[in-house]
Amino acid sequence: MLKLERQTLDRLQKVIAEAGICSRRKAELLIAQGRVEVNGILINQLGTKVDLKVDYVLVDGKPIYKTGPRVYLLINKPKGFICTLSDPAGRPRVTDLLDKNSPRIFPVGRLDFNTEGLLLLTNDGDFANLVSSAGKHCPKTYLAKVRGMPDRTALKKMTDGMFLEGLKLAPCRISVVKKANNNWLRITLIEGKNNQIRKMFARLGYPVIKLRRTQIGFLKDNRLKPGEYRLLSHREIDRFKSLSREYSKTA
Repeated sequence: MLKLERQTLDRLQKVIAEAGICSRRKAELLIAQGRVEVNGILINQLGTKVDLKVDYVLVDGKPIYKTGPRVYLLINKPKGFICTLSDPAGRPRVTDLLDKNSPRIFPVGRLDFNTEGLLLLTNDGDFANLVSSAGKHCPKTYLAKVRGMPDRTALKKMTDGMFLEGLKLAPCRISVVKKANNNWLRITLIEGKNNQIRKMFARLGYPVIKLRRTQIGFLKDNRLKPGEYRLLSHREIDRFKSLSREYSKTA
């Protein structure tokens, strides 16, 4: 009987990410939640190493395989789409906007159901992890239409880094774009908590009516209409990786 030898062992979370299932960080969560099996054995602790040429890996009961070439997309997400690969409620997914022959890719971070704007998608787990954790080297910029105009005290609380749900938020930048009955503000974050902008403004009494992400780090594209997407250029990919390496050195 031919015995297969393991040639390249990689951490399980890395293998899952490189298969285009999700980011490495999310893969660690899937493992901790007991949703991953290796050769019929449930794995719920980090540290396991596998070789997909030999080992049989299941995520939520479905086998994973090595992906082909790496893909990096920028999409202008419309309102009314979710940024997960599956949804029990059956809501439209951002990946539903892609060509049916597109390779399996996943969103880098999230925009909530009612938020529009720029979103990266890839099947490169390392790239996704580095970009989403790049902090001050890869800030995210948004335009928010809010009810009323926050006073100086409210703006200072947000820009200094307010407490929200028991956590101290990182400082952010806020500027006024347009004054009206409902005002437009530009907000730049160096961290991204779940629904952070909506929760900050609601907490201080200025509900967000509309929210759109306009920039990811250096990357912006005013030509993309809602629902449209394009490949990142080699120069853009390299620049992101350069920013991420810089962050890794200083983190």
